[in-house]
Amino acid sequence: MGTRYDHFTLEERCRLCGMIEMGLSKTEIARRLGRHRGTIYRELERNRNADGYRPDSADRRAWARKLRGSRIERSTRLREHVEDRLAMGWSPEQIAGRMEHDGVDHSVSTESIYRHVFSPGGRRAGLAKYLAQRKSTRGRRCRNGKREPAIANRVSIHQRPDGVEERTEFGHWEGDLMHFCRQRDILLTLQERSTRLTLARRLQSKKASETADTIIEVLSGLPKQARRTITHDNGGEFARHMKVKEQIGMTAYFCDPHSPWQRGGIENANGRIRRDMPRKTRLSDYANTDIDDVVWMLNSTPRKCLGFQTPIEAFLQNLGVALEK
Repeated sequence: MGTRYDHFTLEERCRLCGMIEMGLSKTEIARRLGRHRGTIYRELERNRNADGYRPDSADRRAWARKLRGSRIERSTRLREHVEDRLAMGWSPEQIAGRMEHDGVDHSVSTESIYRHVFSPGGRRAGLAKYLAQRKSTRGRRCRNGKREPAIANRVSIHQRPDGVEERTEFGHWEGDLMHFCRQRDILLTLQERSTRLTLARRLQSKKASETADTIIEVLSGLPKQARRTITHDNGGEFARHMKVKEQIGMTAYFCDPHSPWQRGGIENANGRIRRDMPRKTRLSDYANTDIDDVVWMLNSTPRKCLGFQTPIEAFLQNLGVALEK
């Protein structure tokens, strides 16, 4: 019971009607039909007539409902209300919640709005572009089983010292790659966890050797206390992490698969960079000085989490560099 999710057939509706006339309970009817009892309650609530449940009319009601489409698609006023607020940057949850708060007669659920966004009409209208996570379709690609990343000597993020996790120690970094409209447009980004100082460097490819060499080049000039550990995702471009450890002494830790939120600092930094360099950017149109300017603006902007210091001020303070008032 409770494992079937297909629609009722006319034959099932006839059996349901017969068992109702026999006086069986909803639970017993669900057991005999192999359905969840909630399904039985919904069927009777939605498709019964004023004088009782009739299989033929219930079947016609169900088909008519399917042909009419969703409530949002049937109501021009409701559809415009939802789509206007999506265009204003509201999330489906905010739209549905506000409608409920205002006591709108024809309110809809968050899930109904998502279904409308990803319906054929919603895709033609490009509604998905208004969502914070701009996916053209719902869901994610299916994977056969859980595969561990093929990175030699991989150390889990759960083995990081407590000071790294709590951002109380200086010198711990996060690394990531940003991709743009062309496959060869790649930007290596690094962020120090406690001060949020961000660095970026252009890459010519995603080869692990080039990524490791670039990390070494960017961070090797820093004092030892400013380069202790670095945290990556499970991309193959970070497979040469042992080379980084051997040359500049930085131990690498790796997030759990499909868990970018465990490296939230660099994800946030990448999002800020994309304000000036969106994904459709052609990186060849940017000189290295242009990239440096974007990063400098990021590092010279006061941050609430730093007591409204800038990342560069916090970084220099941790290095013991006196700052002029």
